[in-house]
This record gives sequence, structure tokens and C-alpha cells, in this order.
Amino acid sequence: MIALFVGLRLYAVLGQRTGHEQQPVTRPEAAPAAEAVPAKTGPAAAGTDPAGFAFEQGAAGGIRAIIAADGGFDVARFLEGAQAAYRMILEAFWSGDRATLARLASPDVCAAFEQAIADRETQGHTHDNRLVAIERATIDDARLNGRVAEIDVRFDAYVSAVTRNASGEMIAGSMTDAVPTNDVWTFRRTLRGDDPNWQLVDTDEAA
Repeated sequence: MIALFVGLRLYAVLGQRTGHEQQPVTRPEAAPAAEAVPAKTGPAAAGTDPAGFAFEQGAAGGIRAIIAADGGFDVARFLEGAQAAYRMILEAFWSGDRATLARLASPDVCAAFEQAIADRETQGHTHDNRLVAIERATIDDARLNGRVAEIDVRFDAYVSAVTRNASGEMIAGSMTDAVPTNDVWTFRRTLRGDDPNWQLVDTDEAA
């Protein structure tokens, strides 16, 4: 039941907002152009590290605890890696690259991705999506439980999303417009362990 819940939430979050369940092609509404992504203004974060990367007030205590447990932790470097993982995981999902998903996501999350890919393949659909820009990446929350650290990252991005049928015909989306997407992804790592990489363990839609 837990795996099913994770799967359904992933299907809803990644599906509806990254091109898996788009509306049929109609006359496009006004949307931000892919060539000119507007700057977004939002509530100021509670703090920043020296490189200017932001974290919300609720994350400050968790960040301090993680730094105390692992002196090598760096907020700027973590957020750079999180943005790279965000791009790689989305592109792997869109292209059906199961090996990359298995490397970057936990088994439960990976299983949900794979089910969505299998459903898409059964329908004969493919995604011709592109991550136009990550407008902002902010640490929403951070926790340390023993040696296990978890960090929630909010991504505000623009995606150009197109779904094609088995004949290659576009059945949903737009090739010229980018749509906003807002996600909160949770990354987990065992501090001072053998594996230095953070793993995606949950996804959700940002409020």
C-alpha cells in the first residue's frame, strides 16, 4: 500500500506537470515563451549561504545540524548538485532511461517512475520535453535523524512539454511555449557513509 501511494503521488506530480497527462492539442493560450523566461519574484528566503543560495527559515536548524554532523557539507554545492539531479531525472523519465533513474532515485520512487514509463509505452506515447530553465532552487526544509540527512528542495522551473503518439504526431503540448512547474523534491543521504551521493526519495507539488 505504501508503494502504491508513492506511485500514485509520483504519477500525479510528474505526470500532470511534466507532460505525462497533458490536454489534447488546442489553440495555445498565452504562456511564457521558451526563449524569454521571465524572472519570478517570490517571498524572500530566511537566509543565504556565502554564495547566495537561499534556504527558508524552517530549514535553518536542520542545515546547522547537518553541518555540525558533516563539516564538509556545503549549501551552495548541494543545491548545484540538486539542480543537476533534477534535470537528469526529468530527462531520464521523459526518455525512458530506467538505468539513470535507478541510480538517482530510491527503489520506491524508481518503481513509480518505471510504472509511469511502462504505461506510456503501452499507449505508444513518447515525450519530446525540454527543461527550459530552473528559475529558482531553494531549500524548504532540512532534517537530521541520527546520521540520515533529508533535505527538501523547491524547484521553480519552466518546461516545454510535447507528447507524441506512435506515429510521431503531436497529441498534446506545445513546441514553442514553456509552462511553469513547481516541485518539492526530497533528497536523502547517510552522512559520513561510503556513498557521497544524495538520493531522491520523494516528490511533491509545491504549494
